Amino acid sequence: MRCVVLGGGSWGTALASQLARTGHDTVLWERHPDRAAHINEHHTNSRYLKGVQLPDSLQAMTDIEESVRGRDLVVPSIPSHALREVMMACRGHIGDEAVICCATKGIEEESLMTMHQVMGDVLAPRLHSQLTVLYGPSFALEVARDLPTAVVCAGALKPAELAAQAFHSGQFRAYHTDDIIGVCIGGSLKNVMAIACGVSDGVGLGSNARAALITRGLAEITRLSVALGANPLTMMGLAGMGDLVLTCTGNLSRNRRVGLALGEGRKLDDILEELGEVAEGVRTAKSAWKLSRRVGIEMPITQQIFEMLYESKPVRLALGDL
Repeated sequence: MRCVVLGGGSWGTALASQLARTGHDTVLWERHPDRAAHINEHHTNSRYLKGVQLPDSLQAMTDIEESVRGRDLVVPSIPSHALREVMMACRGHIGDEAVICCATKGIEEESLMTMHQVMGDVLAPRLHSQLTVLYGPSFALEVARDLPTAVVCAGALKPAELAAQAFHSGQFRAYHTDDIIGVCIGGSLKNVMAIACGVSDGVGLGSNARAALITRGLAEITRLSVALGANPLTMMGLAGMGDLVLTCTGNLSRNRRVGLALGEGRKLDDILEELGEVAEGVRTAKSAWKLSRRVGIEMPITQQIFEMLYESKPVRLALGDL
C-alpha cells in the first residue's frame, strides 16, 4: 500500500516506521523543514525517538497536499487540538478509495467530539465510510524498537480490516472492531486516569491507591462510553483496560509523568514545558468533564483532575475528596 502518516512526533514516527518495516511505500508528513531534512538524511528522529534507527525507505515530506495525494492509507497522528486544522488542509487531496486511520487520542474541547467525529465533521461524505481509528496499549518508543505490541482498529468492517492488515506484521498485531465510540472514549480518557495515578504515586499513597484509581477509573470510562452508545465489553479490551493499565503504570507515559510531577508539588506550566511533548490528558480532563456533565454521568476522578488542573485545587485536597 501507499501510506502517509501525518505528524512527525514520537507516535507518528513510530507508526510510519512500522508501516515501512511492513513493506509499504510510506511517507511521514512533518511540518518543520529542518526536522524533515534530518529524518531523510540521518534516518532518525532524535527529538522524539532518541537512539532509534528508522527504516531507510521511510521518507519525510513537508507539503501536506502532496503527501496525501494518491495514498491508500492516511494516518493522522497529531495533537488533538490540531486535528481539525490539519485535516481541513488536506481534505481535498485525499483519494475517494483511501482509508483514513486516525491515531490521535482525545476529545475536542469546544465541540466535545471524539477524533473520529471530528474527522467526519471535516471530511467529505464520500470518505465517511472509510474512517477508522487505531488505539490500544502502545508506547511509541517500544513500537519504534519493534517490541511486541497489540492494538485495535475500529470502524466499518472492510476499512477497519484493511487498516489492521496494513499495520499487522512481525511483532505488531492489529485487531479490528466496529465499536468506534467505545474505542475512542476508552483510548482518550485513560490519559486522565494516568494523571490521577501519577499524582497518587507522586504524593506517595502506595500501590493500593493506584490499583483503586485504575479500577474505579475503568468504571468511570465505562459509564461514559455506554451512555454514548458503546458496548461495555469494549472496555475489557485493548482500548479499554489494556491502554488504561499501560498508561497508568508505565514510566514512558507522558500523562503519568505529569501526574507524578504534580504530586511532587511542581507547577503545571513548568511540567509541560520540560516535557516537550503534548500530554493529551491535560486537555482531555477538561473536555471529558464537560462531556460527563452534558450526558449526566458521575465521574469523580475526572472531576478532581479537572479541578486540580484548571481551578488550582490543591493536590492533597483533591485526593482527599476522592
